[in-house]
This record gives sequence, C-alpha cells and structure tokens, in this order.
Amino acid sequence: MSDMDVTQPHTDELVIVPHTHWDREWYLPFQQFRLQLIGLLDEVLERMDDDPRQRFTLDGQAVAVDDYLEVRPEQRERLTALVKAGRLAVGPWQILLDEFLCSGENIVRNLETGLRRSQEMGGALPVGYLPDMFGHCAQLPQILRGAGLEHACVWRGVPAAVDSHAFAWTAPDGTAIRTEYLAAGGYGSAAGLFDDPEKVAERARAVAAKLRPWRPDGSPMLAMYGSDHTAPAADLADLLERHNSRHAARGGVRLRLATMAEYFAAQPTDVAGLRTVHGELRSHARANILPGVLSARAPLKQAMARAERAVERYAEPLAALWFDGSAQRFLELAWQRLIEVSCHDSVTGCGCDETAQQVAARIAEAEQLGLAVRDMVGGQLASHVPHDAHLLLNPTPAPRTELVELDVAGEGPVHLVAADGSVFPAQPVATAPRLLADDTVPARRLPVVLARVHGSELYGQEITGWRVDPARRLLHFTVARKSELPFDIAEVEAALAAARSGAEEGGGHGDGHGGEGQAAGDTEGDWRVVIEAEPRQRVAALVSVPALGRTAVRAVPGFRPSDAPATPGPAHPVTAADGVLANGLLTVELAEDGTFAVRTAEGVELAGAGRVVDGGDLGDTYNYAPPAHDVLVDRPQEVTVRRVAEGPLTGAYEVERRYAWLVAGDFAGDGRLVGSEPTTVTTRVELRAGERFVRLAVRFDNRSDDHRVRLHIPLPRRAEASYGEGQFAVVERGLTAEGGFGEEPLPTFPASAFVAAGGAAVLLEHATEYELVGGGTELALTLLRPTGRMSRNRHVWRDEPAGGEFATPQAQCRGLRTVTFGLLPYPGEWHRSGVHSAAESFRHPLAALHGTAPAATPLPDAAEGLSVAGEGVVLSSVRQREGQLEVRVVAQSPHPAAVRLALPGLRAAVRCDLLGRPVEQGEPSAVSGGAVTVPLRPWEIATFRLRR
Repeated sequence: MSDMDVTQPHTDELVIVPHTHWDREWYLPFQQFRLQLIGLLDEVLERMDDDPRQRFTLDGQAVAVDDYLEVRPEQRERLTALVKAGRLAVGPWQILLDEFLCSGENIVRNLETGLRRSQEMGGALPVGYLPDMFGHCAQLPQILRGAGLEHACVWRGVPAAVDSHAFAWTAPDGTAIRTEYLAAGGYGSAAGLFDDPEKVAERARAVAAKLRPWRPDGSPMLAMYGSDHTAPAADLADLLERHNSRHAARGGVRLRLATMAEYFAAQPTDVAGLRTVHGELRSHARANILPGVLSARAPLKQAMARAERAVERYAEPLAALWFDGSAQRFLELAWQRLIEVSCHDSVTGCGCDETAQQVAARIAEAEQLGLAVRDMVGGQLASHVPHDAHLLLNPTPAPRTELVELDVAGEGPVHLVAADGSVFPAQPVATAPRLLADDTVPARRLPVVLARVHGSELYGQEITGWRVDPARRLLHFTVARKSELPFDIAEVEAALAAARSGAEEGGGHGDGHGGEGQAAGDTEGDWRVVIEAEPRQRVAALVSVPALGRTAVRAVPGFRPSDAPATPGPAHPVTAADGVLANGLLTVELAEDGTFAVRTAEGVELAGAGRVVDGGDLGDTYNYAPPAHDVLVDRPQEVTVRRVAEGPLTGAYEVERRYAWLVAGDFAGDGRLVGSEPTTVTTRVELRAGERFVRLAVRFDNRSDDHRVRLHIPLPRRAEASYGEGQFAVVERGLTAEGGFGEEPLPTFPASAFVAAGGAAVLLEHATEYELVGGGTELALTLLRPTGRMSRNRHVWRDEPAGGEFATPQAQCRGLRTVTFGLLPYPGEWHRSGVHSAAESFRHPLAALHGTAPAATPLPDAAEGLSVAGEGVVLSSVRQREGQLEVRVVAQSPHPAAVRLALPGLRAAVRCDLLGRPVEQGEPSAVSGGAVTVPLRPWEIATFRLRR
C-alpha cells in the first residue's frame, strides 16, 4: 500500500475558552460575591502576566471589571493592556440581564453602556454572549445587529428543532443573526476538564464525543471551560501543551486556548444554509428556563416597571424637550441603577433575601432619580404658573384629553380653565379637612405652640392670617397651601405678650394687622389654639394636553355641567347606579359573587371577569409546583359592594370579597395545611368618560405562605393563541410550551404592557405572568406567588435543583399587595383595536404639579413637544445627544407602518443605528412644516436624530 493510500486518523479539535460565569449577586449579596471576584481576578491577572499563553473571557459583561476596578483602581493599566492585546475578553453587555423582566429600552442602554465601557478598556467582545438567561426575547437579533454585532451565543430556550451548533436566529422584522448554540452542557461544556492532570485526555475525548454530533463537518468545537464563580487551573497552558504533545499527534483530541472573541473571529457571519428559528427562545426542550422567576417576589417587578417609566417616559424626554439646564448626570445615575438591577439573578428575585433587599433599594433609587429630574424640569416650568393653578405634563407623544385628579382651593362645584379659554368640567372626589387643630393649652406653653411654626409653615401649609383674642384667650391661625402674606413670628409673640399683660388684641389678616381693643381679663389660664385651613377639595377633570407637552389650568368656582349647557360636557359621560357602570362605549355590570360582566357598543361581551383563585404552591423562586392534594379557593364567603364615584367623569364601585385562604403549604403531605387565614380582597372597578377599557385595582393583605393567587378573565371567544407585549414586540404564543429536558413545560408567559387573546386585552402596569387556561377560554394573571425557598432539591416539576436550598422567608411577600389592570374588550384583531394607545394611556398618566409663581401671574399658553403618530408605532425613548434630539420608535404591528415625527422648528431628521450613529447622509426631503414621515417595516426598531 502506498503512502497515498494511508488514511490519517481524524483529529478532533476543542477550542478551550477559559471563563467564569459571574453572577453579580445571587445566593450571596453583591458585596460578598465581589470579595470573591477580587480574589479571582487578582489571581487570573497575575497568571496572565506570568504566562502570555493564558486567555480569559470575563462572562460577556463589563460590570465585573467596573466592580473590580472600584476596589483595585491601581490595576486599570494592567487590565486594559490585556484587553487591548486580545487576551482578556470583556463586554459587550454591561450586565447579563433577564430579557423579559426589563424594558426593551433598558436592553438597548445595557448594550450601549457595555460596549462603551469595554471600548474604554481596550475593546469589546464582538458577540452577543448570553450564556445563562432564562430564555431570550424575540427582538434580540435586531437589537444585536442594530449595535453592529454579527454573532449571538445562547444556551437556554433553544428549541428541539435546532440540530447543529449554529442556527439563524430571526427577529420579527426579519433581521437574522448567526447564533452559536452552547450545546452539550451550556457554558460549562468543558468544566472540570483539567481538574485531574492524569485524566485530561480521557475527559477531552468525552467532551469531544458530546460536541461532535453538533458539528459533523469536523471543524473545531467550542468548549467552554468554566462555571459559576470559578477560575481556570493555575497551570492551564502547561496542562494543555502537555496533553497535545502526548496525544494530539497520535490522533487524540487537540486542544487550543482562545478567548471567545478569537473563536468567533474564525466563524462565518452569514446565515445561508442554517436552520431558521423565529422569535423568542422559550423552549424547555434542551435546558431549564425556570419560568417561575416571572412571578417570584412580584413587588420587585412592580417597582422595576415603575422606575423604568419614571426615567424613560417622564424624566428623560421632558428634560430633553423642556429643560434649559443639564440633567444628564442624574439620568446617567438612574440608568446605571436600572441596568444593574436587570441582572438575571437580581430583578428575577431568585436569590437570597439580602440580595432582594439591595435590588429593591437600587430600584427605588432609580425611581427617585427619575422623579427628581421630572420635578426639576416641572419646577422650572411651574415657576411661570400661578400658585393657585396647576401645570400638567403629558409623557406620551400624542395629544390627550385625560382624567386628572387635582387638589384645588374652594368648596362646591368648580371647573378648570386654560390660558386660551378652554373649559374643562370637574367632578368632586374628596374634601380636605378644614379644622386642623383645636387644642387647649396652659398659657405658659404658648411658646411651645409657636415653636411649631417654621418660617411661615404650620401643619405643612403656609400661614395666611392670625389673630390673638385675649378676651376669649384664643390664638387663631389660618393656613393654605400657599400664602403671599408677609409673616413674622415675632409679631405673634409680641401680641401674645401684650395680651397676657392686659394690652389690646392684635392680629394679622393677610393684608395688615390690628383689631378692636378689648379688655384682657384673666390671660394666665388656659388658652385655646385653633388652626384652620382654607377650604380645599380634590376634583377629577378631563383636561387636554399636547403631545409630550404641557398646559396650565386654574380652578374657577361656581360651575356644574348640568347648570351650564353652553359649556361642553365630557364625551361619553359615565353613569353609576344599581351596580352598573356605563359610558356609551362600555357597560359594566357587577354580579352577586363580586365578578362583573362587560359589554361593548359593538356587541363584544364577557362575563365572570375578576374571579380570584388561590391555590397551593410547593415550589421555589424558580418554578411553580402544585401540590398533589391541592385545595383551590375561588368562592368568597361574603361579598360587599359600595359605590365610590357616581360620574359623570368617573364612576366606580368597590367590591369587598372575604375568603378563607389556607395558611401554608403542607410539604410532608404534598398538600396544604388545614388552618385558614381570613383574607379580604378589595377590587375597585372604575369606568371613565371616553375610555374604552375598565380600570381595575385589586388589593389584599397577604398573610398566607406557599400559594399562588391569580385573577381570571373569561374571554369573549375561545383563543388558540395569546399575544404578549414586551421588549419591542408582541409575541404570539399557543396553549402549550415545548418540553423535553426535565422541566414541566408550563405555558406561563411574560407580558409587559398588555396581553391580548380572544377579543380581550388586559393592560398591565408591570411585567406579569399569564396563562391561557380552560382550553383557551380564560386568561389567568398571577397576582402573587409566595414561596419560602430559593430552590428545592425535590421539585415535582423540575428534575434538578436550580441552586441551593436556601430559606427565603421574605419571598413569602407578606403584607399589602395592590395591582392595577385595564380590561379592553375588542372586536376583530388585537392590532386593529387601539390596544397600543389604550396601554399608553393606562401606563402613563398625566403628571400634575402646583404652580409656584404669584397668583397674579397669567396662565401660560399650552406648548407642544414631540408628536409621534402611526398605527401601532410606540415610542421607546427621547433624549438629548450631542446637541440633537435622539428619538427611538418601534412599529409594533404585523403590517408596514408609516411614522410621522413632528417637532416645532424641526429642520432635519437622520436615520441612525441603535447606538445613534447615522446610517444615511443628508436631510430627508420629506421634512416639511416641522414634520417628517418615514416608512417602517413590521416590527422595525427605528432611531432618528432630529435637529431644530
């Protein structure tokens, strides 16, 4: 046989990527994990200095470097030199996020921040590395490509149809990205490979045998050498070379050290010939996706959404459009907090209680920063509004006539007027107390009473008048929210001193001092101290405000809609009588069991809405687990209904349902403990003038453990699919989920702004877990899922633990819980039924601030900001960037759309990529009259730079 006839043995090659998967906080709080991170990176950097062969990939997130350098700033040059040399791979993310529990804009800012920080360190890993997310959102391919990345790398959520190491992951808009699947072990496919130097060859063969079926073409295989919070072997490079010299030349597995960037540099970027996978990755076929994190520690999810809205829709756009100072640093801090808490072991709530406490604190700080910026912008604008009027800010990019509740002076009927003479009817809601104090004190303690006055403030209001009546031994103050009276406490002290010495009465009444003389009598006995507030009331009014703009209104007394037919009343006024709410668009009828029926003017009907179902849960923060012997409680023991608002602007009933919820789970008996906890669930059912949806607010005091509480909404028609909004998309999902790995494929899914199915859309305030039940006849939304363990080793719906079996008593979520929803019945298809605009209105109420200028100041004219119009087009962000206005919108529709951007003084609009870099030159000819219209493909994320 000639040499040409000899077949050389094929040599498998493993590309060994040393890395650590670094959970910033999880079963230990952040600072404790950071101490470990410092030690790990000190060791890794030292080894890399000593051995130029060493490589390391730092988990795809830049935050680990930031956390390290905050403690070790002296290591900056050493670290950045390794990044620049291509031996240490960092980024592209700032933090490894949970993609379903933050907003789409948060994902963009996370990637933007991570890329910038990584470039500052010497270069970013050019791969959308997502090793441990609990599934992946549908629009991520478009997000990654929009930021200039050409590869993704994932593990969890990949469907069973994928049978190769690479596939074409395609976003709803058609954008595809070449995606590496971390098969056969995820980010730990080669973990332990070098633990025993004598078994490297044996283990290398085993790793190659697991990976080869995914790469039958014989090309080098990606082998991830690392795991959670681990460092590579100290003599890794030596072990690898020793193995190659002994085994690779004789047909054994060849090993090659690389960073993840080096591996992907050798991979093609095109997707031709690859299997296509569309949309989100939430399959249970190949790995656990741990869907119970959607409902664990529900108050964290609620707080997260609140904070994101405060920053994304109130602070940043209003500052960009209306503030003449700089709020940038405050906004940067807010975004830093929001990005940090989006981590896949942070907002998910699947960590220890200490971690959840720190996450809650950071979320609160982000919200406070957002509201502080909103108030700073509003304060500047309110300085031109009289103090007896209100400034109203519209956080949405469309003009709105919306209901607002305002605190106004006076009693009885009022209406609101604007600078242009517009009149807005008002409905009384509540009256403030007039008498704040009526105390009897010894004369010697009057100085103590006066010490309660701070400047002109008393009882949280400002003094508008005072008098001293020695004959009746009376000290009387009047106060109001705002006063223009010059006030000096020394004058009151002098008047009291004179009265107690027998002098004449003195006082101040807002425009001067003095009073009629009167004999003092016995002034050293007890004195009466009375503090009265000016008449005030809370009123509801429908007020019109321009798109992302402002208006000012003042309350004028003496008006009742029925008494003034010349003044337009509200469109579609509300009536509330005999347990029925109606506004001409909807009719809502309460039932004896506390549920309600809804009927639209077009004839869409549903009945039995608002049923509350409590059942057991023997699971953990990662997965729900029903007891084998469950007890469902869905019938109240008693129901009380009372009307709390009668129209015409808003009508509402409060429904109190009293239940006997079981006290806890019975883990020994696989059921629920027999004892019960009396629980009252109060549901406010509200209908407003002109609105096509019902508003619901559900509240209760949770005093039970290990259970799941869900709100059920029967659908007008049976649904084969649901449509959940979130992260720049509305995702269609069926009645089942794909399983196969060892985790129950429970078809519970996340939605952020709304979920629609079978002719009903539920508008949501925060990321909410939902499920189509009853064969597609009902939507069930999780209100609360208390649990007492981070993970459980024995779990009926998950084969393997998701973490340590730590107690999490705070995850039982004891205490008050309030959740709000909107319910919108609709005919036809969801995307033709105004669901987007209803969700915008529901989630982003008008902001009202008191004016601060003198009362004589004229009301300023209304002013329009940025207008965004287009069917299904949703605003994601507005911010100042490099002296221009950057605007991002999303066409959340299965059909092409045209977006019209209008801005006073608009001169140019330039398309940009996701990072704000122009992608076309020149000024579009369509800019005319301060507006531009641009076509968008279905589901397109579009970013523009606007110049005025």
